Amino acid sequence: MKTILAAYFGVKKGSGSSILSALHDLPSVPWLTQSKIVKHLQMISVLQFVITFLAMGIGCSLLLIYMFCTDCWVIASIYTAWLIYDWNTPNEGGRRSTWVRNWTVWKYFRDYFPIRLIKTHNLLPSRNYIFGYHPHGIFCFGGFCNFGTEATGFSKIFPGIKPSLATLAGNFRLPVLREYLMSGGICPVNRNSIDYLLSSNGTGNAVVIVIGGAAESLDCAPGVNSVTLKNRKGFVKLALKQGADLVPVYSFGENEAYKQLIFDDDSWWRTIQKRLQKMLGFAPCLFHGCGLFFPESWGIVPYCKPITTVVGEPITVPKIEEPSQDVIDMYHAMYIRSLKSLFDNYKTRFGLNESDTLQIQ
Repeated sequence: MKTILAAYFGVKKGSGSSILSALHDLPSVPWLTQSKIVKHLQMISVLQFVITFLAMGIGCSLLLIYMFCTDCWVIASIYTAWLIYDWNTPNEGGRRSTWVRNWTVWKYFRDYFPIRLIKTHNLLPSRNYIFGYHPHGIFCFGGFCNFGTEATGFSKIFPGIKPSLATLAGNFRLPVLREYLMSGGICPVNRNSIDYLLSSNGTGNAVVIVIGGAAESLDCAPGVNSVTLKNRKGFVKLALKQGADLVPVYSFGENEAYKQLIFDDDSWWRTIQKRLQKMLGFAPCLFHGCGLFFPESWGIVPYCKPITTVVGEPITVPKIEEPSQDVIDMYHAMYIRSLKSLFDNYKTRFGLNESDTLQIQ
């Protein structure tokens, strides 16, 4: 069992095959088959990501405060001093770790759904890009797996391109969680961070922005094909100011991972959700997946639904220091047309009907 855990977390060299070879060395147990163990490892991989997102930041913050009240206060003081010294690193490219991005655990994460990455056009390493990721879903599983890890082989599919998934800036103010996110090449979704990546970090950079953000997550549910984009134009202006090409990205199946209770826009529950969203930066969704031990029960484990992320054709964008609103609107309209075309060209391949359309909100 120690051999399995070591291979699972990438302590030993090799890939997921290390675990499979270790399984052959286990004594034969009638109810514990190799396929069941692999399935449980996949579920644990996904569950640790969900728990990390929900609890690591708050948990480590409380632990740091508690350590100041114990004999470990010296350790807490050293880390706090480091935190202050290192405060701006997330806005200056972060600390990407190839080792963390290639952990075996991410391959089990990928295979749980499973998650795939589809390339439609080549991207030039001599250019910088802004990927617009749609839809947000609840936890953005496709975005994290494809751009925050190497589980689907992004670097091999797009050689010379370095992805940086942008997420809530508040996450980078939380101890330990910030280090964990930066190791995956994840950056804050703020102007300072994105400007640095697109202007001071050479070429071949791809900043991945989930355009709909927290607001979009409030409307995601199985069978829903809508994105929050109509009034989201800041990313277009940023692309024009930096001369970064725009690339539409759509993840088919992202909204299928959880079921959510969606409230009417005029209900007081929705009003509370929107107010909390503005205060906290993320949307408090009421969702459920399946249970850990009983698939028919409710829980926080997502449903095993395929997620296929399709990276569309880049839109060449000129560099304009002060783009006019007309120019911004023009490229925004081009982006919407390109995203709709991407959706229509691939929808029937990934479980949708020809009559299904993409709703722009």
